[in-house]
Amino acid sequence: MTTPTDPPPALKVPDPPPAPPPGLEAKIQELLAWGKWGVMICGLAGLFICGGQMAIGRKNRSSFAADGATGVPWVLGGLSLVAAAAPIVTVFFT
Repeated sequence: MTTPTDPPPALKVPDPPPAPPPGLEAKIQELLAWGKWGVMICGLAGLFICGGQMAIGRKNRSSFAADGATGVPWVLGGLSLVAAAAPIVTVFFT
């Protein structure tokens, strides 16, 4: 008989390592590659847009230029996050 101060019995929860479904590893790799490529294109477009805003807003539209300048760190942050996504996930799940 246990008393109220006894610790609960240990419960073993299975924790298998991640594994791709059979036959889908190549397809998932291709899907991730397409996603990274799409983000790179979006990042390039984002930097072009920010640069265009800064160039257009240079004269008499300083708020437009400021919006472009404040967008650059967001674009670079997004690109950095995508570039570091796989290592970040690896650190937390291995």
